[in-house]
Amino acid sequence: MPRTASTKGDEGTEGQSRSIAAVERAMDVLLLFGRSTRPDLGVTEIATELGLTKAAVHRILTALRSKELITVDPVTRRYALGHAAISLGRAYMARMDLRAMVGPELRLLSRQTGETSTLSVRRGDTRMYVDQAVPNQELRMEVSLGIPYPLHAGSSSKAFLAFLDEAEVDGYLARHPLAAITDKTIVDEDALRAELVLIRKRGYATSLGERQEGAASIAAPVFDHDGRVLAVLSVSGPLTRFKSQIREYAPLLLASAARVSAQLGHPG
Repeated sequence: MPRTASTKGDEGTEGQSRSIAAVERAMDVLLLFGRSTRPDLGVTEIATELGLTKAAVHRILTALRSKELITVDPVTRRYALGHAAISLGRAYMARMDLRAMVGPELRLLSRQTGETSTLSVRRGDTRMYVDQAVPNQELRMEVSLGIPYPLHAGSSSKAFLAFLDEAEVDGYLARHPLAAITDKTIVDEDALRAELVLIRKRGYATSLGERQEGAASIAAPVFDHDGRVLAVLSVSGPLTRFKSQIREYAPLLLASAARVSAQLGHPG
């Protein structure tokens, strides 16, 4: 029996749906590489994580490799992001100036609190300040930009560490002894883990002289669209003046961090 026009239309719609589904699966694979903390992934890991068959994963990886979005190690047969994917990431970062985005919030926080507000980013097992807004006060805190600090000392550092997954926290603690920077630095692993639980519960970290004697601060994470901590905002000041204001400043800080996270696509 000859095919009717409606049958051909149905087949065309089905074919289009299959094509869209295939594209979505390929995007899922790429996004998995983007959010993974591992440098490379195997076929079995990808299949298990996404609920796909190994055969389907092989087909997707072959297609992505043809466009240099994915590369494979010929010895280990493990896959990683390729040159084209990295170029896309660089293009995105070039358009997104984090400091320009966060600058208005830093200035607002500094005006609201009368204290110094800062922006930190993570670099491996360290974090560093990349921007600050300083109040017009004679007695005030100022930070040094671009200097790496460990992730266990100070509010900004602990705000990063608290929102890593457990495996990443375990890895950090295995690689780095909890060295004391001041006599207030938390150097007991159990005490630090308990502190991280508290930070996750209330959404912000505090420090009373843990990284710098005589200084106090609070810090809150900024999340990207995948729910990962992209940066940390903090407010800091002299310990004697700042300590009693922490509860008053915390809602202001959390509101600023939430607004920046929303700009980055975090659903909140």
